[in-house]
Amino acid sequence: MKLKDVRKIEFWMATIVFVAVVYALLVDTNNRDDSGMHNYFLHQKISYSYFFNFFVPNFIIDLLLYVMFLLLNFVLIPSLINRKRELLNYSLLAALILTSGLILGVCRTYSHAYELKDYDSIQRSYNSMFFKAFAQAILLTIIISLYTCAQYLISYLLKSKAENLTLQKQLKMDLSFGIGFWFIGLFFLITSRSHLQLSVLWTLVVLSAVGIVIYSLYYLLPKLQEKQKKFRDFFWTIFAISLVSVLPLSVPALFFFNQTNEVIFIVAMFHLPTQLLVSTPLSWFLFKKRLMRQNEIASLRTELGQSDANLTFLKSQINPHFLFNALNTLYGTALQENAERTGEGIQRLGDMMRFMLHENTQDKISLMREVEYLNNYIALQTLRTSMSDKITLITEIEEQFENYHITPMLLIPFVENAFKHGISLQNSSYIKISLQVRDQVLFFDVSNSINPKSDNDPEKLKSGVGLENVRQRLSLLYRDRHELMIHENANEFFVHLTLHL
Repeated sequence: MKLKDVRKIEFWMATIVFVAVVYALLVDTNNRDDSGMHNYFLHQKISYSYFFNFFVPNFIIDLLLYVMFLLLNFVLIPSLINRKRELLNYSLLAALILTSGLILGVCRTYSHAYELKDYDSIQRSYNSMFFKAFAQAILLTIIISLYTCAQYLISYLLKSKAENLTLQKQLKMDLSFGIGFWFIGLFFLITSRSHLQLSVLWTLVVLSAVGIVIYSLYYLLPKLQEKQKKFRDFFWTIFAISLVSVLPLSVPALFFFNQTNEVIFIVAMFHLPTQLLVSTPLSWFLFKKRLMRQNEIASLRTELGQSDANLTFLKSQINPHFLFNALNTLYGTALQENAERTGEGIQRLGDMMRFMLHENTQDKISLMREVEYLNNYIALQTLRTSMSDKITLITEIEEQFENYHITPMLLIPFVENAFKHGISLQNSSYIKISLQVRDQVLFFDVSNSINPKSDNDPEKLKSGVGLENVRQRLSLLYRDRHELMIHENANEFFVHLTLHL
């Protein structure tokens, strides 16, 4: 169910409850005339009118509660949560509390007029009544606001975890465990015939602890983790939340404790230590443990993805074991026949095969070795195309890279693709290659002309050697540390790679 659907149900439920309460006031006239409140007025020798001393004040109070709920739950608190017109909404919130306190104070002077004679002066009695009225207005505002915030929090958690089934299951398990822990404790207290007040305290404190743990694990701690905050920041945040929640938790406890003046103190004595000594460290421990487990899973997935990518890449290449032995034989034969160009090409190809055989399977290699392989490949291709004056090859590759390291075979696929699709022995074509490192950032550019291939060319429909594979490797090994841009038009294919080493 969406939040807006819940809102509609809330509105109609609140309206129905308000109408039912007003109806009860209208039809219960006789019983109210004989009520205990009537006796209070008679005891103080003050005339009692059901209409002025009971119906009107209670009707106004019920109407005020209804209006406060609508304004806070549907207008002010949602706007503040969404940070819309904050200054205006905070001003309206203060005005609502002030107006509600005044209305409750005036109503109390009529419904509890018998209390006026309990004080030495009329001024002190009014001060007491209006103080209680403003305290009640603030308390009602806090309770309704907390209800709305809790509703938005639950909606946020369900919405943000809807697409992640694992987190959704974890959230349900945490809620189930918390409620189960509360129920087992309550069952033990009831069966051991403990005082009712103890069961009430257990319910209030444990359920609030469950709420704080869920809020911390799924909202507060992830936010603090993004800002790299430490445990002390989390501790003081929970301390503030626990302190503010003492008053709302004390309201339901008022119905079960005889000593109403000590209720807030009793709730605070149980509530604050529980949240600070149990909920806070428990939330921190569970979050860190789960974060560590998530990092381990992510690391395993990265390693698995890297292995799959390397395996796919290696399978797409010629097996170097066979070629390495054959090339040694061909190189010796070329030297015997004084074929220098052939010997140079075989030597460079042998170096490339040696690189693939011994270094390609490593996680990281020296950037110098990667560039050496790249230069060997370019030189080998230059031998093949040097007889044509229609091919232009421009390279700007730095030679000194200090102690930089890189994942092997990340750069060569782009150059291979350029030679494979950008060279034509019949038409004018070009390849431009640039590589440089500045402040531990590698900048690599490859551009080549595009020449239309004949219909019977088997390479016509292929997108290039290893480009998709290298995209996958970059996303796995250099997540958030690279930028790859590929542009293509009718005449040119351009690749730009920025890599943080």
